[in-house]
Amino acid sequence: MKKIHIIALIAIAGGITLLSTATGDFATYASFKEAAQSGALVKVAGQLSKDKPMDYDPQKNPDAFSFYLKDKDGTEQKVILKKAKPQDFELSEQVVCTGEMKNGTFVANDVLMKCPSKYKDEEIYMKKN
Repeated sequence: MKKIHIIALIAIAGGITLLSTATGDFATYASFKEAAQSGALVKVAGQLSKDKPMDYDPQKNPDAFSFYLKDKDGTEQKVILKKAKPQDFELSEQVVCTGEMKNGTFVANDVLMKCPSKYKDEEIYMKKN
C-alpha cells in the first residue's frame, strides 16, 4: 500500500468520525410535560422566571446551578444545570435547556441563552422617528 492510500484512509476515517459526532445531538424540542412523559433527552425552550430564586454557590459546588423556567405551555419548572452559572444569565430573553426529567426536576446538561441585542435601543429609537 502506498503512503497516499494510507493517508486517504485516515482522512476518510476522520471525516466519518467527525460527521457522526456532529450529528449526535438528536434531542427534540418539547415542553416540560412532554419531557416528563418521554423520559428521553429533550430540549425545552422558555422564558427565565426572574421572580423565582436562582441558586449558585461556587464554593459549595461549582457545577450546580438551579433556576426556574417557564416553557411554551406556561408550565414553570425548576431546572438544575450541571455546569457553572453562565455569565449574564439574568439578562437572557430566552433559554433553551437540553436534558431530561428526573424525579420531578428537569436536569440540564447544557443551556443556550438568547441575550438582548446590543442594537435594541437603536432599533427602538429608529422606530420612534
